[in-house]
Amino acid sequence: MLGLLGQISRLAMLDRPLRHLPRAGAVAVLLAVLAMCAWSSVAVPQLDSVPVPEKLAPGGRPPIGDFALYSLIHEQVAAGEGYYYAAMTAQREYGYPTRPFITVRLPTLAWINALSGPETLRILEIALLFAIAALFFARLRHTLGLPQAAGGALMLLLGGVGVSSPQAASIHELAAGLLIALAVVLYRPDRILPSLCAAALALAVRELALPFVLLWLALAMVERRWREALAVAGVIVLFFAGLAAHYYTVTALNLPSDKASQGWSGLAGPALPLLSVARISGLALAPLWLAGPLAVLPLVGWAGLGRRTGLTAALWSAGFFLAMALFARVDNFYWALMVLPLYLAGLALVPRALGDLLAAATGRV
Repeated sequence: MLGLLGQISRLAMLDRPLRHLPRAGAVAVLLAVLAMCAWSSVAVPQLDSVPVPEKLAPGGRPPIGDFALYSLIHEQVAAGEGYYYAAMTAQREYGYPTRPFITVRLPTLAWINALSGPETLRILEIALLFAIAALFFARLRHTLGLPQAAGGALMLLLGGVGVSSPQAASIHELAAGLLIALAVVLYRPDRILPSLCAAALALAVRELALPFVLLWLALAMVERRWREALAVAGVIVLFFAGLAAHYYTVTALNLPSDKASQGWSGLAGPALPLLSVARISGLALAPLWLAGPLAVLPLVGWAGLGRRTGLTAALWSAGFFLAMALFARVDNFYWALMVLPLYLAGLALVPRALGDLLAAATGRV
């Protein structure tokens, strides 16, 4: 696995790696992109028309909804209740599972909410989104030029429109996605601590950030950056220690009558992550037949950027979308917030990437 990642890394760590593809490879990639765009323009609207079964609360009451549930838990923690008592009680009351233990969210975001208050935290998330966009622009303006760097920053802001939701402070995936984007734009090989702290906090907020940190570890090992690999491994060890404490606490509070999760084997296919991005980003302004292809293209843009930033963003997004296609249910659409707002910034990189592909396909490099 590391050998394959090493081959991908050596090509992708070049500047503008798509220009270095052989002619046949470039043609194949172009055809694959066209096929994915054509397929998504049909598949995404079709999936959107599939009805999602409504989850009724006990007693036939209307469902509360995931975000409202977490908001309620956070309010109770802010009022002085212990997190685990509040979470287990609320999830039982509204018919949510408490088994396995990962159905109960990690307590980090609830504790932050209790300290700051949800409105303050939402303002901080908005400020963080603009800071990430500014860092993106500062980092890539010399590589891309001012127009594309500014376009990428604007797309990044559109990818983060979820911060405008009144319930933004209680959405774990939104906070984790912002922190992962921050980790990517802050990364410097000679100064990893700020980036590592952002990634560690993302992991503490939502365990779905673990594949991002594992990707970082793998890249550090492939590049033989052993001190960096050791630091990232240390974060992973600390995370599993915290996860073990979470497991034992939830398990100790479980009752025989507690509901178990229906599992995560949705097999909804690749249309689900694309539909999710189309729903919860600025692409929601476009009709779904157009939003589907537009949700495909940022992956091409990031792959065409190259270097560590482009490689990390492309592999993280593609890997997480694959996981969503295999495991997420349709009502887990908000998992896509884990790759936003960073993913959508790749849309501004698409003209450059397609130009490189065309140049390689026609032998004009």
